[in-house]
Amino acid sequence: MGDVVNLNRYRKQKLKAERERRASEKRARFGLPDRERAKNSAERALEARRLDGARRDEPGSDGRD
Repeated sequence: MGDVVNLNRYRKQKLKAERERRASEKRARFGLPDRERAKNSAERALEARRLDGARRDEPGSDGRD
């Protein structure tokens, strides 16, 4: 005969393993370290400043016609 298995414990272990697998996939997909998040934010701000500095105003856009 085989070993006696507690089916409730088996079911809970299986559910816990599935949740951990999903969590690790989401961490890999969506998680960014704080350093990278700060770096990306700084790069976006720098690019926005460069773009604003290179902006050419159209005639009449300053309120005077």
